[in-house]
Amino acid sequence: MNYTKRAGPNSGQGCRLSGPSQNSLLDRAKIFISPADAEKAQKALDRVLEKDKGALASFLAEHPKARDLLFGVFGSSPYLTDLAARDPARLVAALAADPQSRIDALIDETRALETDDEAELMRRLRLIKQEAALVIALADLSKVWETLQATKALTRIADATLSAAIRCTLRQAQHAGKLELADQRGPERGSGWIFLGMGKGGAYELNYSSDIDLIVFFDRARARPADPMEDVDLFVKLTKRIVKIMSERTSDGYVFRTDLRLRPDPGATPIAIPLEAALSYYESMGQNWERAAYIKARPVAGDIYAGEEFLQELSPFIWRKYFDFAAIADVHSIKRQIHAHKGHGKIAVIGHNIKLGRGGIREIEFFTQTQQLITGGRDKRLRGRATLPMLDQLVESGWVEPQARDDLKEAYLFLRDVEHRIQMVADEQKHTLPDTKEGVENIARMMGFADYDGFAEALLKRLDIVQGHYARLFETAP
Repeated sequence: MNYTKRAGPNSGQGCRLSGPSQNSLLDRAKIFISPADAEKAQKALDRVLEKDKGALASFLAEHPKARDLLFGVFGSSPYLTDLAARDPARLVAALAADPQSRIDALIDETRALETDDEAELMRRLRLIKQEAALVIALADLSKVWETLQATKALTRIADATLSAAIRCTLRQAQHAGKLELADQRGPERGSGWIFLGMGKGGAYELNYSSDIDLIVFFDRARARPADPMEDVDLFVKLTKRIVKIMSERTSDGYVFRTDLRLRPDPGATPIAIPLEAALSYYESMGQNWERAAYIKARPVAGDIYAGEEFLQELSPFIWRKYFDFAAIADVHSIKRQIHAHKGHGKIAVIGHNIKLGRGGIREIEFFTQTQQLITGGRDKRLRGRATLPMLDQLVESGWVEPQARDDLKEAYLFLRDVEHRIQMVADEQKHTLPDTKEGVENIARMMGFADYDGFAEALLKRLDIVQGHYARLFETAP
C-alpha cells in the first residue's frame, strides 16, 4: 500500500531504513513515526528508560535506529509506552526478533500451559497478550508487517489464549466431578463444548483492541456431564469462568474482552445453548442479519470438530439456493439504521467513525457480504469468510468490476490501518477519529504522514470512493 507521505524521525520527509535486509523487526522497519510533540516523546522514552535495568539502554547505544523508532512510537501512544515500561527487556527482545517467529513462540507457550491454577493461568495469559500486543504494534507501525499480517496474528493469539482458558476450565470441572473428559490429553476434543468466533475473529481479521464475538453451544450427544439434567447450568457456569479468565481486568490487564450477544435471542437464552435448541431457532426464527453474521463464523476453540459439523448442518440456513432479494434489502436496512445515528450521516475527518460512518469499513464489508448472500447459494466459491479474498472471487465470478475491487481493497487496507492506530493510542475499542485537529494529526503521523493535511486528503479520497461504490450498489433499495 502506498500512502502519499512517509514521515521521518526528525523531519516531515520520508525515511526508509537502508542497508541489507535482516530478519529482526528493527532491521526490517520501513517507517519511522515523526511525533508532533518532540518533548512529549522524549519524556515517554525517558519514562521507559527509568524502568530499564540496562538492557534497553545498551541496545539503544548499539542501535541508534531503535531510538528513532521508539521515539515516535512512545510519543504517539501512551498505551505502548506503558507496555514497554512494564518490561524494557521484553521490548528489546521484540525489536531484536523476527516478529512472526516471536508470535509463533508465544502461541507455542500458550499451548504448553497446563496449570489448573486459575489465578496463575490468568497471569500467564495476560503476560502473553502484553508481549503479543507490543510485537504486533511495532511490526504494524513500522510496516514490517502489512495490515492483514497484523490482523491474523491478533486472531491467532485470541484463539490460542481462549483455548488455554477452555482446557484449564474443563480439567477443573473434571477434577470437581462435574463432567468426564473424552480425551485426557486434549480436554477440548470430544467435549461437545463449541466456541464459534463471529465477525472479524471468524475471518482472521481482528482489530488491534478488538473484543472477540463468540457464540457458545454444547452438544448433548458428545458432552459427558455428571448430571445430564443440569447440563445447561453446568455449561453456563463454565462459560462464565471463560469470560472471567479472558476479560477480567487485573494488575496485568486483560486478555481479550468477550461479547456473547450474537447468540440467538440473547435477552432470553442462556450464554451456552444446546445445539438442538440453536438449530430449532435458526430453522424457524433465524433472521437475515444472522445469515450475514454467519458468513464469517468459524469454530475457534473448544470442540472444533463438533463446531464444524454444526456449521455444515446450518449451511442451508446461511446459503439459500434462491435467495430472496427482499432479504437483501432487510440486511441493508441494518446499515441505514446505523447511518440514522448522529455522526454517521456524512463524510468527515475530525470525529469521523472509520468503521460505521459513511465510506467506512462496514460499507466495504456489506458490499461484499450481501453479494455473497445473493450468489453464495449457487456458487460455493463465494462462501469464504475473509473480505478481500471474497472481493477477488466476486470479480472472478463476474459480479464486481475489477476497478471497484481494486478501489475497495486499497481503501479497506488503509482504513483498517487507521482503525488500528486509533486503538493503539490507549488500547480502547473505538473506531472514531479524535475530535480535535491535534488528535487527528497524531493518528496521521502514526500512519506515516507528515501532517494533518496530507492525511485528511488521503482519508477523504478513500471515504468518497467507498461511498460511491456502496451507493451505486445499494442506495436505490426501497
